[in-house]
Amino acid sequence: MSTLTYEPKTTRGSVTALTAALLTACVAFQLNASMLSPALVTMGTELHTDQAVIGLSQTWFFTAAALFSLFLPRLSDIVGRKKILLGMMVMMAVGSLIAAMAPDITWLFVGRIVQGVSGPTVPLCLIMLRSAVSDPRKYGALMGLITAVNGGVAGVDSFVGGYFAEHFGFRSIFWLMVALALLAAALVAVLAGESKPAVGTKMDWPGVFFIVIAVGALLTALNEASKLVSAFSAGTLTLAIALVAVAAIAFCGFWIVEKRTPQPMVETAHLRRRSTWAPLLTTTLTMTGVFAVINGIVPAYVQATAPGFGVGPTEMSLIILTPYALLGWIVGPITGRLAPVLGYTKVLRIGMAGSVVALAIIAFFGLSSLPMMIAGTALLGIMYAGTVNIMLNGLGVVLSPEGNPGFLPGMNAGAFNLGAGLSFLVLPAALVASSALGDAQASYLNAIAVGLIITVAAFAASLLIPKPVEAEAK
Repeated sequence: MSTLTYEPKTTRGSVTALTAALLTACVAFQLNASMLSPALVTMGTELHTDQAVIGLSQTWFFTAAALFSLFLPRLSDIVGRKKILLGMMVMMAVGSLIAAMAPDITWLFVGRIVQGVSGPTVPLCLIMLRSAVSDPRKYGALMGLITAVNGGVAGVDSFVGGYFAEHFGFRSIFWLMVALALLAAALVAVLAGESKPAVGTKMDWPGVFFIVIAVGALLTALNEASKLVSAFSAGTLTLAIALVAVAAIAFCGFWIVEKRTPQPMVETAHLRRRSTWAPLLTTTLTMTGVFAVINGIVPAYVQATAPGFGVGPTEMSLIILTPYALLGWIVGPITGRLAPVLGYTKVLRIGMAGSVVALAIIAFFGLSSLPMMIAGTALLGIMYAGTVNIMLNGLGVVLSPEGNPGFLPGMNAGAFNLGAGLSFLVLPAALVASSALGDAQASYLNAIAVGLIITVAAFAASLLIPKPVEAEAK
């Protein structure tokens, strides 16, 4: 099969302009993901609904983001990366507008799902950057700068969201999102060049259908299963099992379609390669081990009066979440710069080992000492948010097959979301299961220890990832 290739010629000035546009797009997307967290209570009050329903709006945003991430990067290879990214920014603005004007919870759901179209913003920006920057060192540094946004916008996004919600209502946050999305769209339209490495190829829509059904059913099953942590329900368990069965059947259908179609979205031979399944496995396990610890268990423990430290939500964000995000933002460009020099896999494994140490500090010392808890989460910000997260996103780009550069970044984005869902299923389940022992601190210790064990397994999986020789400095 032969395909035409259309790649832009770039200069130093155009790379700087492109980086500014891509960074703005990533910041706009990240605010969709993180700025609403401190505003959920306000949203429930203003829309006259409970927190469980409001939480579902977040779930559906992340689910939609995961599903669109599976195929939009591949579609961008065919119809144009700039065109797809521009469309994603416009849809983000439309979704934010719908949510800002939502008269009830139903329209909020609609707005959040439309916002989810922007799900593959970060991987698509990395692909565009990769096609524009030939120097491995320069690409690594810029990759780190852009990907570090995934850990939070320097730690200020949650503060801004909380401030806007408290003083102007939750709708003001969505209006801010509208403005940022339109700014990002304008910058992408003006500053980014077009690239179509697979122009002339037909999009494999049957394959898209089956993989979206498979991943969507699996993510929904995880969401249903997470409800069993707080209260068992035979109906919920049956639904979760049925959804897993649907996911398995749909994936079998995807495999059959990909083997038979002349221009598959993913060649089955690529799925068998270590360069495909090893990074996907590592991403899934890493997110499962780390995500719920830093985004759920630690904040809850620090705020709890017993056995925690009784710290208020604002102070908790200041001493736990802000240093975590800020250190990731600072360290990201540094580790990105080091990756092509020391090796992507070597830097990844350093970050994985450091994340294991950080989780051990949190589990065995942080639960009884607030300074040690702060130290452990700060180290996790350096090692996970500023190192592992950067390397996993970067490896998704540099290990992708030459003829299908959008395939692995899209699948890797799905692995990030799958791991996040598993994390909020497995770790809270461990917390609840051990709470029957009557020792609350031991329950938190057990939950974090489970995350630690899974992260050790992720480190073992990272040893299987092959070295991306062509992406590293000679």
